[in-house]
Amino acid sequence: MSIRPVLETRRAQPTMEGAGVKLHRAFGFTDPSELDPFLMFDDFRGDHPSDYRAGFPWHPHRGIETITYVLAGSVEHGDSLGNAGSLGAGDVQWMTAGSGILHQEMPSGDARGRMHGFQLWANLPGALKMTAPRYQDIKGAEIPEVIDDDGTRVKVITGAFWGQRGPVDGIAADPQYLDIFVPAGVKKRFKVDTYRRSFAYVFEGAGVFADASAPEGVLLEKEVMGQEVNIRDLSGNRTLVRFGTGDEIVVQAGEQGLRFLLISGAPIQEPVAWHGPIVMNTRAELETAFRELRNGNFIKPAH
Repeated sequence: MSIRPVLETRRAQPTMEGAGVKLHRAFGFTDPSELDPFLMFDDFRGDHPSDYRAGFPWHPHRGIETITYVLAGSVEHGDSLGNAGSLGAGDVQWMTAGSGILHQEMPSGDARGRMHGFQLWANLPGALKMTAPRYQDIKGAEIPEVIDDDGTRVKVITGAFWGQRGPVDGIAADPQYLDIFVPAGVKKRFKVDTYRRSFAYVFEGAGVFADASAPEGVLLEKEVMGQEVNIRDLSGNRTLVRFGTGDEIVVQAGEQGLRFLLISGAPIQEPVAWHGPIVMNTRAELETAFRELRNGNFIKPAH
């Protein structure tokens, strides 16, 4: 077994998207090779409807997949093909934009006005960029949850983990998308296939992710439970943790436990031409997409 080194930890940065939705971006619109096949990750949450109710009105996508995971509130969605629906707390939508889609996503708060969700963008290889659009809307009740003896809980959204397989399937990047809770003070190991790029995103509690260069076993307990720890050593709310190569990650939760997403996927390793919501391989393909948007033939007929 080899522990994946922690290449970087960084806080998600506040930004605004759509018609004025306040959110935090963990990565995106910088170096697309950094976490290939993943392009962008946003954490949208708010306790006041003014933070999110303007939503994400009609906009196009081509050449990517968008993955929306809702924790609180709901998201109404509709598209140019006539699809419509609502994602509630615990639900997931995995949308393969493929050759092109126009859609909108309009969030609403729960009874207390709270809204919380994540959106991840995954690239498509060139051979699949012009495939027919596809939706997978998954209800929270369909997502298996594994509970270990020490209280660790893992929801398996996609990929195989601890004898369970997530309900999302047929994804080009062969991803693993896990929602993990580790109880206070518990040290835990999680297997990640060596060939995948991986990252964690912490959104509740705090903890320490072991580095391959750290002394095994000792440093973790000292950092998490000892008084001399510098709070900057802990990965807390809205922290991205980017890992290097290895076949497992090791984490120990702090005094209030730790909840994070652990996401990995097979790198595509192709050229990326990216502008806004459209991601292609070449500048010429990108120009074609925007020309088709202007000319009204962006949406391709179903075969």
